[in-house]
Amino acid sequence: MNGLRFSLREGLSSLWRRQTSSLLAVTAIALAALVLSSLLLVTTNLDRLLGGWSSAADVSIYLVDTASSDQRGAVEAAVDASGVVERREYVSKVDALARFKRDYAELEALAAALQSNPFPASVEVLVKAERQGSAEVEVLVEALAKLPGVADVRYDREWIRRVTDGLSMVRRLGLLIGLIMTAAAALTVAAVIRLAFDARREEIRLVYLVGAPYRFIRGPFIVEGFVLGGLGAVAALLLLWVGYRAAFTWWTPTLSALGAIDALHFLPLRMIVLVVTGGALVGSGCGFTVSRRTT
Repeated sequence: MNGLRFSLREGLSSLWRRQTSSLLAVTAIALAALVLSSLLLVTTNLDRLLGGWSSAADVSIYLVDTASSDQRGAVEAAVDASGVVERREYVSKVDALARFKRDYAELEALAAALQSNPFPASVEVLVKAERQGSAEVEVLVEALAKLPGVADVRYDREWIRRVTDGLSMVRRLGLLIGLIMTAAAALTVAAVIRLAFDARREEIRLVYLVGAPYRFIRGPFIVEGFVLGGLGAVAALLLLWVGYRAAFTWWTPTLSALGAIDALHFLPLRMIVLVVTGGALVGSGCGFTVSRRTT
């Protein structure tokens, strides 16, 4: 307990005496943590959005306005015979217009001004979970596109897969950049702690010669690193929160139109704890390494 109190007192005093260099180290850690936490925020929300979108109709079959009941029946028969469909729903032109007015209430006046209904009738299909992304679905889409009365077939899974692949690439690139910045921040923190060590070199040598335990020598530097890393991570999360709220307010109309406003959230508590703990551990690791190599 005495060692802990001593380490806290000496470590915090050293940080206070070197406010400029301490601020530099906190800034470096904050920038690295900001990159990593921003990556976590973007990817977790995109994963949530993609999960919600993937539960919607996977295949939308748009019919021409002149499609007959027999042609529509042939489309529905082909869907039912495929064996990959969980359910299907016919959406008439009237229903499609009603959906538009409901989902885009701010554009209802524009829809009312139209002389005719521009929305096509469609058959919306939900693919079975175990068949999603399979070759059988691709074959079904190609077959449906060739049927009489079909204007177009949209396969949602295709663009969701492309977005998912792009998200994986962004995640890997962001992680690489974050690791590079974390390494640079760790070097900055280590340099600041090394300056503190050099300033107290004679005092440390004297304490070492009289037989003081290593925890009294290394403890203050570990505390310095822990505080620098923790403060940097907290600063990064505060900046991220401000940016998140500003972006959320700015893009509220767009997010509402996409149906994404209820799916977006800030980082969950476990990730916040992970970011702060990670920053503190990186800093304390730097303090331990510097004091270990110099004692």
